[in-house]
Amino acid sequence: MSWLDSDYPPPRYHGDRGETSARFRSADTPADLITPSGGRTDYLATKASTGGEFGLYRVRMSPEATGTSTHFHRTMTESFYVVAGTLRVYDGRRWFDASAGDFFHVPPSGLHSFGNESGEPVDFLMLFTPGAAREGYFEGISHLAGMSDKERIAFFVHHDSYFTDMAKGPAAQSWQARSAR
Repeated sequence: MSWLDSDYPPPRYHGDRGETSARFRSADTPADLITPSGGRTDYLATKASTGGEFGLYRVRMSPEATGTSTHFHRTMTESFYVVAGTLRVYDGRRWFDASAGDFFHVPPSGLHSFGNESGEPVDFLMLFTPGAAREGYFEGISHLAGMSDKERIAFFVHHDSYFTDMAKGPAAQSWQARSAR
């Protein structure tokens, strides 16, 4: 019987009474990051708060936001869940529109890209497993223009982001131009 199969990892807690350790984040918590285009990113669960299990981020991308060029990760998966609006995503073969309720999963090595070309805001969740300190990546993006090619490449490698053009990174070629192909 499949419902009796042992599909669970080994126990990590061995007590009998449980612990008071849950964490709540109110929806009205100020954003952890405001982007130059007016978007916001909420750090819902970070590597630090989950013991490295996962990272969960809520991104509210403005209509003016740029997307990212094609890249992959070597150490983690990246998943997207669209809460509201339409997110343009690339799965390494084709571009498509992900709308409210759609889910997009990228395993390690999976080429992918995403952006907002809808002309409206888009609200989505990003899940990274295992958890990596993506906050440093999100906050460092605004400093890329002031970096040399060597510094940019080191930044991307440090944050497990391998772009098809490592010197230029997220802006190597606009995702809008490639989605038109």
